[in-house]
Amino acid sequence: MKRTALSNIHEKLGAKMVSFAGFYMPLKYTGDIEEHLTVRNGVGVFDVSHMGEIWIKGPKALDFVQKVTSNDASVLFDGKVQYSCFPNGKGGIVDDLLVYRINAETYLMVVNAANIEKDWNWINSQNDIGAVLYNASDEISQLAVQGPLALKAMQKLTNTPIIDMEYYTFKKVTFAGVKDLIFSTTGYTGAGGCEIYFANAEAEHIWNAVFEAGKEYNIKPIGLAARDTLRLEMGFCLYGNDINDTTSPIQAGLGWITKFTDYKNFIDKKILSEQKKNGTPTKLVGFKMIDRGIPRHEYEICDAGGNKIGYVTSGTISPVMKIGIGMGYVKSEFSKPDSEVYVKIREKLLKAKVVKLPIYKK
Repeated sequence: MKRTALSNIHEKLGAKMVSFAGFYMPLKYTGDIEEHLTVRNGVGVFDVSHMGEIWIKGPKALDFVQKVTSNDASVLFDGKVQYSCFPNGKGGIVDDLLVYRINAETYLMVVNAANIEKDWNWINSQNDIGAVLYNASDEISQLAVQGPLALKAMQKLTNTPIIDMEYYTFKKVTFAGVKDLIFSTTGYTGAGGCEIYFANAEAEHIWNAVFEAGKEYNIKPIGLAARDTLRLEMGFCLYGNDINDTTSPIQAGLGWITKFTDYKNFIDKKILSEQKKNGTPTKLVGFKMIDRGIPRHEYEICDAGGNKIGYVTSGTISPVMKIGIGMGYVKSEFSKPDSEVYVKIREKLLKAKVVKLPIYKK
């Protein structure tokens, strides 16, 4: 297992440590529900240093990003971030990712920890246009400071105005005395906040400064368990659960990051445009349980007669709503909001309702 630059701190804090995507990571510190509510209502800190960072540089950088990603990177400007995915040449998804435009010839791709090597091999296999690729994943640490009080707390550590930054933008700032950090208003929780990128050597200094700045807001460290329940309440996809090499972005409700403009030619454009036009047999939906029960990964989703119409990809009890919630693929005729479906739990059919995302609405 790989350790992040902050693994020692997590151990000292008494975190329950687990293997996740090949990394030694904190699952939880105090408890899943408490940590979840800390982020929804205040401010919490995730060590997300396991994520991958890949630089795309040179005069062909934009052409390359346009080729290998589904979204239209030509609309990005310096300081703008975009959610996208890598189509895999067969209609599926290699990975989902963030694309940062640093300048016209420099882009940063942030990819999932479990897929770093896979993504790196994939983009290199597609680089026939001379873009300069560099995998910096082992050199960069990252903190996600999330929650409605996150930016207020972090403003103490920089003279650059950050509180009013627009969602999915970033700035290079001096932060806690460290120059040229990437500070972005992104996140995977739907609670607001930021993600901060810095060299591994600065990790403990940044961690300590963040917690000192957030002390008056009762800032707490947060583990992977709460990260999962927070993203699920928002209906954010998790690679390996809700999307993978066999699911298309159209099928997964990610048509909004799949752009079919005339000037953008990308991998799987033809397959995906046909799906956009004709629809797909199944669709990814969010749902709330009506009956009491906890949906889990790979549980069957059925119609009222008990016939299988799909399967659960992610499920949990929502710490905020206190009911079972989930996401899953169902036959397209059952995908409309308010459709009645049933989750098979311990051989019982328990009623659920398809809902428009996000599942949790503030």
